[in-house]
Amino acid sequence: QVQLVESGGGLVQPGGSLRLSCAASGNDFTITTMGWYRQAPGKLRELVANIVRGGSTYYPATLKGRFTISRDSAQNTVYLQMNSLKPEDTAVYYCSADIITTGGVKHNLWGQGTQVTVSS
Repeated sequence: QVQLVESGGGLVQPGGSLRLSCAASGNDFTITTMGWYRQAPGKLRELVANIVRGGSTYYPATLKGRFTISRDSAQNTVYLQMNSLKPEDTAVYYCSADIITTGGVKHNLWGQGTQVTVSS
């Protein structure tokens, strides 16, 4: 089976930085899109950043300039560099991936999430 595992979350002071990682593992699949979402208690899950196989990226206007999404050379790991963090960035951050198996079946996968807390 294909799995997504996030890492890199933690506690950081306002104005600080964190780098999140999401690694996809398994066999017989191709990743088409990977992205980061976040969800705070009592609020809807929202898109943070997205990157497609060709390398194009997307950010909501409120986050563009502070967050940067990237991927490694093997294209099986995606990163989220978060700078100038604010208390309102506190949330569980989830990795998501759209994949196609070698059999041609499409799936949307989610990681378990990693907690990011921005506080003094």
